[in-house]
Amino acid sequence: VKDLYDTAGLTTTYGSVVFADHVPERSAAAVTRLEAGGYVNVGKTNLHEFAYGVTSQNPHFGTVPNPIAPGRTAGGSSGGSGAALAAGFAAAALGSDTGGSIRIPAACCGVVGFKPTFGLVPLDGVFPLAPTFDHAGPMARTVDGCARMMEAFVPGFELPDGAEPTVGVAWLEHCDPLVRERVQEAAERLNARAIDFPLVEDDVGPMFMREVADVHRDLFVEHADSYGDNVRAKIERCLAVTDSEYEAATRRREEYRERCEAVMEGFDLLLVPTLAFVAPPLPEDERSVREAMIRFTLPFNALGWPALALPAGPAEDGLPSSVQLVGRARYDGLVLATGLRLA
Repeated sequence: VKDLYDTAGLTTTYGSVVFADHVPERSAAAVTRLEAGGYVNVGKTNLHEFAYGVTSQNPHFGTVPNPIAPGRTAGGSSGGSGAALAAGFAAAALGSDTGGSIRIPAACCGVVGFKPTFGLVPLDGVFPLAPTFDHAGPMARTVDGCARMMEAFVPGFELPDGAEPTVGVAWLEHCDPLVRERVQEAAERLNARAIDFPLVEDDVGPMFMREVADVHRDLFVEHADSYGDNVRAKIERCLAVTDSEYEAATRRREEYRERCEAVMEGFDLLLVPTLAFVAPPLPEDERSVREAMIRFTLPFNALGWPALALPAGPAEDGLPSSVQLVGRARYDGLVLATGLRLA
């Protein structure tokens, strides 16, 4: 269980020394649903402080190692969950995803991660990052493992039979050569056709940051010195976002949603890379790689659409590449069923 989720009777730090002694009385709803479905919690996993980062370099509890690529990032913020799966410590893991925090570690660690439709899996008992971008979801070593977890999360959840979706493919031109080849091979298996799907770039950045600021505003006043340098600097930037910047970004998000719906006319699913590259070396400063690592994942947090990241074969340096299968809201079953065809 990612240590962003409350677990009754077990220390839950949210990746922060501020909560080093925090022991919740109740578990998060996602945890209790998995336990009711027969899963057993075998441990809490480390993460980027307050889930605000993509490398899981935590100044309080240590950097999450990448079991398949020593010296490279395990991704973040759910890096501990991805690493635990890759190392064989667990068969299933809980992650959260606000800008890619399930899918980026899945890509870096060569496992599978699924960000469901916004709100489908409850976030009760999960410390927020940016609430209208936050998603709770499963990570596993296989697509089937994620599908089984969704059955525990969502009563009545099931995959469609015999689905033959129309798939669009985008963003290959931004990838390293071998990653591009692996995504192209996946596209050919699904008979995907090229589609001009827009990237969100920085259209929603001020909205995201204002939401982060609102979560941390009071806590930061009291405990700023207890934040690590990386996250402290980002929170300070978030607190500086103006009302006009926030309002403009809110409008741009709605416009982006409208553009994406229009572009998907005639298509059921979208296939894109998860990352343009394989797991990069651990950076000195996470902020130097952050924008590149969320470029292909943040769009689907802005949209709230389901997105599945799964390995697509070896790429640069022999490390795994990863592709995303994406559907409109509530197409979760179709996304996972199609993912099984690629697995």
